[in-house]
Amino acid sequence: MKYIDEFQDPDLARRLLDDIHATVTRPWALMEVCGGQTHSIIRHGIDQLLPDEVELIHGPGCPVCVTPLEVIDKALEIASRPGVIFCSFGDMLRVPGTGRDLFQVRGEGGDVRVVYSPLDALRIAQQNPDREVVFFGIGFETTAPPNAMTVHQARRQGVRNFSMLVSHVRVPPAIEAIMSSPTCRVQGFLAAGHVCSVMGVGEYPQLAERFRVPIVVTGFEPLDILEGVRRTVRQLERGEHTVDNAYARAVRPEGNPAARAMLEDVFEVTDRAWRGIGVIPGSGWRLSAKYRDHDAEHRFCVEGIRTREPAECRSGEVLQGLLKPHECAAFGTLCTPRTPLGATMVSSEGACAAYYLYRRLDLPAGPAREASPVV
Repeated sequence: MKYIDEFQDPDLARRLLDDIHATVTRPWALMEVCGGQTHSIIRHGIDQLLPDEVELIHGPGCPVCVTPLEVIDKALEIASRPGVIFCSFGDMLRVPGTGRDLFQVRGEGGDVRVVYSPLDALRIAQQNPDREVVFFGIGFETTAPPNAMTVHQARRQGVRNFSMLVSHVRVPPAIEAIMSSPTCRVQGFLAAGHVCSVMGVGEYPQLAERFRVPIVVTGFEPLDILEGVRRTVRQLERGEHTVDNAYARAVRPEGNPAARAMLEDVFEVTDRAWRGIGVIPGSGWRLSAKYRDHDAEHRFCVEGIRTREPAECRSGEVLQGLLKPHECAAFGTLCTPRTPLGATMVSSEGACAAYYLYRRLDLPAGPAREASPVV
């Protein structure tokens, strides 16, 4: 892909690092919102190359990780029912629910299938008119448009045996919840470029002004992240708090109008629980009344689900930026990618998975911190 080599150039990286070192005069704590950025940071050792004064806090920007346990258990219940074909992206199959996961449901005889697009699930529904086909629709603003388009197509084509279990979440309300927490240490944000490529940056200026924090939209390559850090640190050192688009090659201020129109037609904003964090008002989407016939929760009446998180898992504190993964006593011992206690160890964007994959597991555990929920 064009530009990949340019955005991993070591000489340019050194120049950006030199600029950051020359600029910083006091400690600053920045949060990268996206789990993809977290993996890039840990993979390339960016956090270890930055000045000691600049701390990167890993945010709750992993869609798999923040899918609430109750929704996972609802997925397990639906997938276990006779006559159901349950379709999901592969990274959801090992996310632990209360006592089991989708792999175990498949091993017990459930028809659980990995798909690469929600349109694959719609096609399966068309090929199996005598079966109920359910797609597990999760994620941030990035995956919401294709999921919305698929539900729109199902309604337009009259595919009545297709439904979606929806657990979509929105970034701006999460930033507001993080900044409103009494335990918050974040002084600046690296906003996720792919989210802004869909939604634009219109919701961020009020957050930057209200909480007096700079918000810099960044990409995912090493130089993208370093440039985002550089611009954020410069604002902090100058006492500024504005929204800055450092990812202009992909992000327009207005985002993607066609995608936003599809989202407004198919979804409506709702309160949403985030795993390990709690309910954040206005932070999610659900299917609008127009598309309620394709809502799997409505169709299968999965209510009264009782959930139970493992007592040893501290992924909620990791998602809130209160704890680094290796500071959890279960990390790398009781909790590994093969035997995960929480979603942050399973997902390809989870912070715990990044620390484990890139061998940060041998770092000594730091002192335990007193943590309280974001909301």
